[in-house]
Amino acid sequence: MAQDVLIEIGLEELPARFIDDAEAQMLDKTIKWLDDQRISYSSAVSFSTPRRLAVLIKEAADNQTSIEEEAKGPALKIAKDDQGNWTKAAEGFTRGQGKTTDDIYIKEVKGTSYIYVKKYIEGKAVQSLLPEFKDIIESITFGKNMRWSNETLRYARPIRWLVALYGNEVIPFEIAHVKTSNFTYGHRFLSGKLTIEEPKQYEQLLSDQYVIANAKKREAIIVEQLEALQEKNGFHIPVEKELLSEVKNLVEYPTAFVGSFAPSFLELPNEVLITSMAEHQRYFPVKRDGELLPQFVGVRNGDAYELETVIRGNEKVLRARLADAEFFFEEDKKLSIDFFQEKLTRVVFQEKLGTYAEKVNRVKKIAHHLAKELQLTEIKEIVRAAEISKFDLMTNMVNEFTELQGVMGEKYATFFGETKEVSQAIREHYLPKQSHGELPATTVGAVLSIADKLDTIAGCISVGLIPSGSQDPYGLRRQAMGILRILKDQHWDLTVESLIEYTLTVLQDSGLVVNASAKDELQAFFASRAEYLMREEDIETDIIHAVVDNQLGIFHFAVDKAHVLSVKKADAQFKSSQEALVRVLNLEDKVEDKNHEISSSLFQTESEKALYNAVESVKSSYIEYLEAQNSKGALNLLANLGDDIHAFFDHNMIMDDNEEVRKNRLSMIHELSVLILKYADLRKIAWKQHA
Repeated sequence: MAQDVLIEIGLEELPARFIDDAEAQMLDKTIKWLDDQRISYSSAVSFSTPRRLAVLIKEAADNQTSIEEEAKGPALKIAKDDQGNWTKAAEGFTRGQGKTTDDIYIKEVKGTSYIYVKKYIEGKAVQSLLPEFKDIIESITFGKNMRWSNETLRYARPIRWLVALYGNEVIPFEIAHVKTSNFTYGHRFLSGKLTIEEPKQYEQLLSDQYVIANAKKREAIIVEQLEALQEKNGFHIPVEKELLSEVKNLVEYPTAFVGSFAPSFLELPNEVLITSMAEHQRYFPVKRDGELLPQFVGVRNGDAYELETVIRGNEKVLRARLADAEFFFEEDKKLSIDFFQEKLTRVVFQEKLGTYAEKVNRVKKIAHHLAKELQLTEIKEIVRAAEISKFDLMTNMVNEFTELQGVMGEKYATFFGETKEVSQAIREHYLPKQSHGELPATTVGAVLSIADKLDTIAGCISVGLIPSGSQDPYGLRRQAMGILRILKDQHWDLTVESLIEYTLTVLQDSGLVVNASAKDELQAFFASRAEYLMREEDIETDIIHAVVDNQLGIFHFAVDKAHVLSVKKADAQFKSSQEALVRVLNLEDKVEDKNHEISSSLFQTESEKALYNAVESVKSSYIEYLEAQNSKGALNLLANLGDDIHAFFDHNMIMDDNEEVRKNRLSMIHELSVLILKYADLRKIAWKQHA
């Protein structure tokens, strides 16, 4: 008879940022285990709160599905000897399958005969397999782990209880000296120990004890309460998705409330107020007609009992934080940019890369170089913005509210008399702050952003700080994607390779030791980030490698070429041209003398002359198309050579016995290969087979 299965991990409060991923892992691993174990079930749902992760499997079968499967053995010529007797290989194969040679039958696969046996695998009782859930629980990974007491297990937080039920029976296993049972716990302050009689009671039982175990329902309740407060008070609560998700994972039983603060604090920059509320206290700011009000909305972990006391406590905490911010703001304005700049000389950016002042000097050189390469008119503003790009890191405000780096730089720079272009660039050079975040809106900000990120990426990788796995403490992957996105957004004709080369030169000129492999590592690093961004545009992996592996080049042009090739890959009319171009590239490795000049006097056939003339006639136009970044036009010119290429191969022996003729023909191959590779390495594309 089918039974429900409930597994719950009871923990000390988990960090909110860990919960959604851990819940997803638990559900995914559970479903995979059920499928691997051939256990049928009607559905599986997951639950999470700050104190628990759980999964409920509904109507799990009482036995695994029994199967009959075919086992393939060695080839018949190995399984039988010359006299037709079964060999030890055949006997060993059947013995390993629990069969005898009498059970062997023969099947042919791709022209070769193999021996097979069929075996019946009877399903085991599901209840006997469920203790394996221990492995699923222990395999859940978190962004950061800890050990507690004398335990060897590393987990996000200590495990305090385990629920494991098959129907009304406890599934026996133990983790970190915690044994499974049918006991769980309700809200930490509003309930206590609970007995679960059967799995299907779980969600309602907890709900009755002030725990909303379903995270989506908990979020929906918060949204509903916020909407009710908006309607009641006539204000607007701008709800950021990330903040809502975090608040949802901070509470088990949400109750929203409205608090207030002194109107005088509204003289602080909005960003300071919002950061104090949202980032530090997890409050939602409140607006009316687009202007901040001296109010906030918080979400309590509990019911409405003594809610006024809770509100006063939260108001007191926020008042203290805003008072600090007000003090820092006024004190910072009494100083000067030069004062903060001098402090940069004494603060280390990275042990092997020097101080922030040294970093700023490198960034200024890179930014100035970019401005000249792009022939921009804002060179003066770019240089000044680079010079003071990090001064706000030394302010009291940013020291306390690190999230406001750049933001306060813009505010203070404006206060100290810098131009709007310079002030705005200080804020924008930190953009994008996430992989797909907002990009700089101004040219000055975009140049400074690229320069700063180039210095960080090239510097870190040059001294061996290469991201690995989930470890990327300097956010190099995000910053590389930011550079590529800005280059694409601005449509700037700068090759990634030239940016890398110049940045490494700046690092070396500043006296830093650069690894010999740094250039190659940086190019590979940017290529991997380019691949990630291009995959998000639904470009196939093989096309991406065809375009970026030899040289990433101008990124927006690389993306254009990839899109054109993606269309051509499915175009049956392009098949003949594609085959011709790939035939050329396939022979490129045979060319030994890359500098051998083509001599028309050595042509022996009309097809040789025709191909040579065809290439010469399109060469200059093709280069012009590439320089103009006309992806379609350039590829069409190559495609038009298809018939001449096929005729060349069909009527000429490329590897002719005559050495001079052979070299001449290979030189033609090489010249054409160079042209094709300027576009992409078409050999790397898995071309579609057309009927």
